[in-house]
Amino acid sequence: MEVKNDERSKSSIYLMVPFRKLCMVTVSIPLATLLFCFVTAYIYQQDDIHETHCRVYNVLPSISAITGVSPQRYLWRVSIALHIGPRLLIASVYYSFYHKILKSFEDVPKRLQGFRLLNLSYWLNIAEVGALCGVTYISNKENYAVHEKTFIVFMISSLTHMLVAVRLGRLVTPNAQSLQYKQALFTTSMISTVGLIIFFLKHRLLCHDLAFSWFSLCEYVIASANMAFHATVMLDFPVDQLVVGNGLHLLKVD
Repeated sequence: MEVKNDERSKSSIYLMVPFRKLCMVTVSIPLATLLFCFVTAYIYQQDDIHETHCRVYNVLPSISAITGVSPQRYLWRVSIALHIGPRLLIASVYYSFYHKILKSFEDVPKRLQGFRLLNLSYWLNIAEVGALCGVTYISNKENYAVHEKTFIVFMISSLTHMLVAVRLGRLVTPNAQSLQYKQALFTTSMISTVGLIIFFLKHRLLCHDLAFSWFSLCEYVIASANMAFHATVMLDFPVDQLVVGNGLHLLKVD
């Protein structure tokens, strides 16, 4: 069937999804899955999730422990697979959003600084997503050495991305409502990371009772702060829509 030229030139929208809802689902999937893994593993698999090399008293399992046992590991891997795609999309949306604002800056040094921060923030975000895939699909039970190193990469990329994103926000959107939350969540993550390192060393080197539980608590706080940090995208794009269509000439893409 031949389609007339005037028919092709008409604007058509095939799909329109509220960006806020997409971001909410993106954050909710791993959060809900993590809670499910924790509850089910804690009730039915206590011996497996509390096992450590020191074999000392422990009450709170780590995230790697509750997502590394079966069948929870499969559910966790599926949830991260569903989480990764939208995360990459959100990173690209942020990049385009800040890029458009920075192009309007008349102050050249400030604009150049903003572009440097923007590029760094974008690639750190991508590195964080990649490391998240690594710690998810390479469990500590299957290959502890690789899992541990990938977790370190995740922590470094996550914290540095938070820092750069906050600095970029101060420069480009200093009055944004989300900025104060991002700053508070970054501070929370930094404090918890210090605790994470201290209690890991106490557990690993000294085998103190409950040291691993405190390590795990810090890990849960960091994970929650990380999710909340990325959830602030809902404040930055409260009414925007994700649109799939053709012939949409109302917006000019730079």
